[in-house]
Amino acid sequence: MTDPAETSGTPGARRPRGRPRTSGDHRCDRCGRSAGKLRTRWPDGGICGTCYHDAVRTFGNCARCGHHRMLPGRAGDDELCRACARITTDLDCHRCGVEAEHYRRGGLCARCALRDDLTALFTHDPTDVVPVAASLIDVLCAAERPESIHTWKRRARVQQLLTGIGDGSLPATHEAFDRAGSGKDIEHLRDLLVHHGLLEPRDRDLALFERWLRARLDDAEPDWARRLLEQYATWHHLRAIRNRLSRGLPVRGSVHNAKQEIAEIGRLLIWLDEQEVTLATCPQGLLDRWLVDGPSTRYIVRTFIRWAGRQKLAPDLHVTRRTTRSSPSITEQTRLDWLVRCLRDEPGTRAYRVAAILLLLYAQPIVRIAALRRDQILSTPDGPAILLGAEPAALPSPFAELLLEHLANRPNMQTGNSDNPWVFPSIRAGRHIRPDTMMKQLRNLGIDLRGARNTALNELVQRVPAPIVATQLGYHPGVTQRHAEDASAPLGRYASLASLHSRWPGVRGDGTGDRRVPGR
Repeated sequence: MTDPAETSGTPGARRPRGRPRTSGDHRCDRCGRSAGKLRTRWPDGGICGTCYHDAVRTFGNCARCGHHRMLPGRAGDDELCRACARITTDLDCHRCGVEAEHYRRGGLCARCALRDDLTALFTHDPTDVVPVAASLIDVLCAAERPESIHTWKRRARVQQLLTGIGDGSLPATHEAFDRAGSGKDIEHLRDLLVHHGLLEPRDRDLALFERWLRARLDDAEPDWARRLLEQYATWHHLRAIRNRLSRGLPVRGSVHNAKQEIAEIGRLLIWLDEQEVTLATCPQGLLDRWLVDGPSTRYIVRTFIRWAGRQKLAPDLHVTRRTTRSSPSITEQTRLDWLVRCLRDEPGTRAYRVAAILLLLYAQPIVRIAALRRDQILSTPDGPAILLGAEPAALPSPFAELLLEHLANRPNMQTGNSDNPWVFPSIRAGRHIRPDTMMKQLRNLGIDLRGARNTALNELVQRVPAPIVATQLGYHPGVTQRHAEDASAPLGRYASLASLHSRWPGVRGDGTGDRRVPGR
């Protein structure tokens, strides 16, 4: 990798962020780049716009006086406050008094300017703001980066929604937001209101599934098929999804499976109607013909057929359980190579490296990794641990340090997303990253997701009793037992996950060294 100092022309200089200004007659004395004009001139020389933007957003303890302030000054590698650097530029907001770049004429910072703009959107009288609008103003103005809120609120659709909240035409209810349409802007605003207690919580996956189901049933034909679908979806899928929600469990996977099954059931019932039979009069041979003449996804109707039989809505029909013909895997050496790469600052961002290690080391499905909560990372007398099942599992070093570093610097936390409870927060307030987004990123890195999880689980059940793996990693005992049988794990090699060494033998903090797995 090229050293930043080599590209800047100044030894030890920081690489400028943003689009480089490389043309012009002026030269920045900090980054060494050419610019059409200098933004300002400070005691250490002329400052280009990029370096100025970076300087006025740097806060910390001054290297000379020790006070926590804005640190626009530089003295070698030291960052200095304005007083110690003898910078006389006016960088105080003329209204609130905080140190900040002037965002608008009159000496206003971005936060104060944002409050003025939002108040004007919500009402023409600043003394007459509806309570929800007043609270939303406080929420948006408290964002770590108010400049991002300025950009967001310029969208025509956002201005329409905010004006509606202010004049009462868009009440703070889910029903009103549903009537207002769909799209990223309205869902982002809904999530903001829910996350900050201004709108009652509602599970988005369940709400979308109920909306999808209503549309599906409205289009279902014939009538007997629609009634059958509605009965099954209500008493089987909706009840199961709501039960998971009541236990605090994620339902995205359940909703996906329910939609896939209901769609396939609908195709079966339409086909039966074309054969001039109903499910109640369907012979086994006709059902078998439908199954073998199509893709393997047709076999997911098995649960529905069994349910219909128990409810006396169908004769004694049978659908063979479809088993996976092959179980993808990667080699153990490939898994260890990926672990070392992720610990060694490559590939991708820190967040996706942490996600990859949770997959490669703990055999966690991506759906669970995306929905991991901060309170599942524990501090115990024996060191850091992670709660993935009924009992915590050890967090070995150096992964423990990498995970804690990620928690201290989580992305997507600067625009109204404060107090987000998830390890991998979404850009949507109060939500975690979408599993399919995480899957796409990890696949782009070159990781075989199913193969990596299968190999990790096979390795674990060879070293730890299958019931303990199930208890600590959140798997059904039957799943871990099947992997143990496939791996033919010798009992003499079993050891408890809870007793894993605090460090990985042979793997140093920089990810180098030999590549033995923890506790082996």
